[in-house]
Amino acid sequence: MGRLGVDLYPLQTGVGLDRVDTFAKFLGGSPANVAVAAARLGLRTALVSRTGADPFGTYLRRELKDFGVDDRWVTEVDAYPTPVTFCALFPPDDFPLTFYRRPKAPDLEIHPHELDLGAIRAARVLWATGTGLCAEPSRTATLQALRARSGREVTVLDLDWRPMFWTDPAAARPYYAEALRHATVVVGNTDECEVATGEREPYAAARALLAAGADTGLRLAVVKRGPEGVLALAAAGASAEVPPLPVEVVNGLGAGDAFGGALVHGLLAGRDLDTVLRHANAAGAIVAGRLPCSSAMPYAAEIAEALATGSGTLAENG
Repeated sequence: MGRLGVDLYPLQTGVGLDRVDTFAKFLGGSPANVAVAAARLGLRTALVSRTGADPFGTYLRRELKDFGVDDRWVTEVDAYPTPVTFCALFPPDDFPLTFYRRPKAPDLEIHPHELDLGAIRAARVLWATGTGLCAEPSRTATLQALRARSGREVTVLDLDWRPMFWTDPAAARPYYAEALRHATVVVGNTDECEVATGEREPYAAARALLAAGADTGLRLAVVKRGPEGVLALAAAGASAEVPPLPVEVVNGLGAGDAFGGALVHGLLAGRDLDTVLRHANAAGAIVAGRLPCSSAMPYAAEIAEALATGSGTLAENG
């Protein structure tokens, strides 16, 4: 549930947007990419979002269908255009984004009364994001969807901190705290964990996240550490920490979304925590070695190949 838009990636590396001549167009938006990533691994997925009533919106709904993602809950907003995001590529670790989401992105116009709460309750997983909390009516809708999941085993809050969507971190923290009360799994990088909890050290952040949802069923905190790998702490006491998989980075932006799709797949499959993280890490590495996000999401055989070879640098999927 959440962000959906068009990603425009330059076909030139190491060049600022002011000097880029050609771009390639892709489906984008973190929740949409997670849905695609999970679909690539054999899960039946759907997206709750909105687009503008324009050709880019038509493109996105067609892309979702082509990727195997159900688009029945992706509706149009007449008042606002479909958002577009530009990225510059300065590998291995600098991929500045320029968002065009004004005057308001349609995906922030998800209204609570429009939610199919029956489908949200029935799903084996709900994946919601912190971006959905940054404005109304999406904020209320996101919290309502999370509340509707009471008692469901895999309800994921992706902290998904985007500072340009908020006035300041202090404004975001109360809404993150409320969302954490209804999640069973929380995922974020160290920056995002700091916004949500005030803690930046990974283990301290994971413990703080678990403590925030201790009374309401938060079971797992996953902290992504970039080039230092990932760690996870479970409320029941289990923990795992795995290193990153080496890769020749092309575009690191979609790695976290690939990680998310594989994380969900592993949790639903009942794998142990270490195995879940290793597969998710491998999925992220594969996408970091490719230009696009959505169409770069790996299949299970590619994740197995990356783990077997010890490298995320693979040939493009097809």
